[in-house]
Amino acid sequence: MSNQSILQEFHKQLADSIPANSFIKISLGNYQGNDKELKNVYVRRIKIKKVEMLSFTYRNKTRDIVKNFSIEDGLTRISHFISNDFRICTFFSTEKEVIVEHDKKGVITVRERLIKTAAPVVLTHDKEKKRLIQPAGKNYLQELNITDATGTVYKNAQDKYKQINQYVALLDPLIRTLPAGKFKKVVDMGSGKGYLTFALYDYLVNVLKIEAQVTGVEYRQDLVDLCNKIASKSNFKGLDFVQGTIEDYAAEEINLLIALHACDTATDDAIYKGIKGNAELIVVAPCCHKQIRRQIEKGKAINELDFLTKYGIFLERQAEMVTDGIRALILEYFGYKTKVFEFISDAHTPKNVLVVGVKNKEQAVDKEEILEKIKRIKEYFGIEYHHLETLVKF
Repeated sequence: MSNQSILQEFHKQLADSIPANSFIKISLGNYQGNDKELKNVYVRRIKIKKVEMLSFTYRNKTRDIVKNFSIEDGLTRISHFISNDFRICTFFSTEKEVIVEHDKKGVITVRERLIKTAAPVVLTHDKEKKRLIQPAGKNYLQELNITDATGTVYKNAQDKYKQINQYVALLDPLIRTLPAGKFKKVVDMGSGKGYLTFALYDYLVNVLKIEAQVTGVEYRQDLVDLCNKIASKSNFKGLDFVQGTIEDYAAEEINLLIALHACDTATDDAIYKGIKGNAELIVVAPCCHKQIRRQIEKGKAINELDFLTKYGIFLERQAEMVTDGIRALILEYFGYKTKVFEFISDAHTPKNVLVVGVKNKEQAVDKEEILEKIKRIKEYFGIEYHHLETLVKF
């Protein structure tokens, strides 16, 4: 049988598997095409708005790209890939596994293996994620207008519900690094309406079984009153909200300090409170970086990067990196092992940087070297001072 006949027969087999509901997935490997980044392509069936489609995941060296096609276009694309670019294709169905492969001479062979027990075909757009905060039976989620009385998440609250779970998922491995039995006091600086504060308390107390005292600090009295009312109705005895600014909050012994989207120098105020309270874990998501940006604009330092700072958007990004970089260094000065990474939040703030400091009492710190590094950074960018410096008073 010729290569063309084999491919035609295989294409028909794929096409027949769709209405038979036996198509599971396809794996294309041994890429021989011209794209230097592409390595593999994986195909699976999905359903988007009740329309069945084929989802292609292009596995590149540095990232994955997902594209969805109609069934007809997707099958044509698969046949094209087998004919031209990929030397091997493995088709998984509910009945068998079919391998189509080009040998060294270019001859196509087909091998089949029957499958005794196959997993059912699930046509979901995204794989179901296990949420750490389940909506059922959560009174506070209902009070915050995220779910209805039955625990069903409202359509217009889906992003907020996902955001809550993402924050808890980010904090979970960090929380588990803290010494057992010593995790008691949590402070959420600038808690707002308390979405994360409630979820974190729920997770700490009801999932991890940690008897923690959680306090949300919020300037707006109406939100403080609302959150305290919801905490009482939810019987969250270890959760309370207090009115005040981050700057004025009396920091004592703290195990975990959180400040999400604290604007400009309010992030520095929060970090300082964490350092002063000897927090084992400090987690901040900075928002705005005006203090350093204005100084870079004013200083107009002449260096290898000054060609960037004359453009507003680049200046803004540069100010963000410099501001958070110095924050990380100051945390290291006070014995914290620091991490800075990007995470996805919601539609209004799509990308955020999370600065994390974990207290490391065993870590040797060369404070003079850190101070010298901060000094050089300020001189290089024409910065007179960083607000956090003025708080910690080296």
